[in-house]
Amino acid sequence: MSRLFVKFQEYDRNVFMWINGRLHNRFMNFWLYYFTHLGGATSSIAVSLLIWLLAPAPWSTTGLQACIALAVSHIPVAIAKKLYPRIRPYLALPDTITFRNPLTDHSFPSGHTTAVFSVTVPFMTMEPFLLLLLLPVALIVGFSRIYLGLHYPSDVLAGATIGTLVALATVALWT
Repeated sequence: MSRLFVKFQEYDRNVFMWINGRLHNRFMNFWLYYFTHLGGATSSIAVSLLIWLLAPAPWSTTGLQACIALAVSHIPVAIAKKLYPRIRPYLALPDTITFRNPLTDHSFPSGHTTAVFSVTVPFMTMEPFLLLLLLPVALIVGFSRIYLGLHYPSDVLAGATIGTLVALATVALWT
């Protein structure tokens, strides 16, 4: 089992290095640096709160579901960061490309990715056509976390899984 884990870590690191090292260009540097903030606390809290408080029904109900999913999803994230204190890739891998003011807390799982999935999934379940708009946004935020040198692909996958499952559970328990 430990050999399988070591192989997985090696694959995770190689995918990280390919995305972080080979895909960099000025266009993506600019856009992904700003796009990543859609999964940050300010954006995810503000958007879900504003929709909850200002939008008409059923959007307001979905905004409240997004707020609840966002809050609840960060409980397993906080627990996982304590139980699995993984060093961020830009601190562990010497050739990592990163940007100004990188985070220094633990890497696993990605909180930005968790947030963006926990906020967007309730809207995707409410109006399936939003899947075409919101899923690419959520995936780009997750990708940006790797591109910016802040997370390994497995951190992003774990964050997307946590955010999605908590959001789906929130919506399912609502009805």
